[in-house]
Amino acid sequence: MNQAVEGVRWTIHDLEVLPENEWTRYEIINGELFVTRTPHRRHQQVCGKIFRQLDVWSDSSGLGETIVAPGVLFSQADSVIPDVVWVSRERLAQIEDEAGHLTGAPELVVEVLSPGKQNEFRDKEAKLKLYSVQGVREYWIVDRFTKQVEVYRREKAQLVLVATLLGDDEITSPLLPGFCCSIGLFFPE
Repeated sequence: MNQAVEGVRWTIHDLEVLPENEWTRYEIINGELFVTRTPHRRHQQVCGKIFRQLDVWSDSSGLGETIVAPGVLFSQADSVIPDVVWVSRERLAQIEDEAGHLTGAPELVVEVLSPGKQNEFRDKEAKLKLYSVQGVREYWIVDRFTKQVEVYRREKAQLVLVATLLGDDEITSPLLPGFCCSIGLFFPE
């Protein structure tokens, strides 16, 4: 559910007065509040499978960390909870605050689509713009329903769609030297 009210700009301080509930997530993008339910079990399975593939590579390379559902506080009016991120060790040292939140862009952000037009708008438009402006270098939008992955990479200061992967296509990234994975491994049977 999108809580847009004409002229109202939400900030991270407004979140403190909203009811805490383990079944509800609050994100703010450009001052607009997005309220969603905790993701479906299958959504979480896909996130787990993506995390596993990235984490195994990360452990073997030693280049960074894979994190599930971190809070990313870009500004007072931009606070999101991506499904999975990968961040280099050097970058993590620069952007992690004492509370364990990320306060800047991780190199790679992964969002798994939830059903509904509002969720699709949030991930494919609002978050794409936010991640582009904030300096995310690569963004994967994973559709568990069609079993495809859209890969956006930074070109000339913005994220641009460079590939749509299906079936047995393999995903690689210039950010992740030596990482190669069939996208079929992201989706449970």
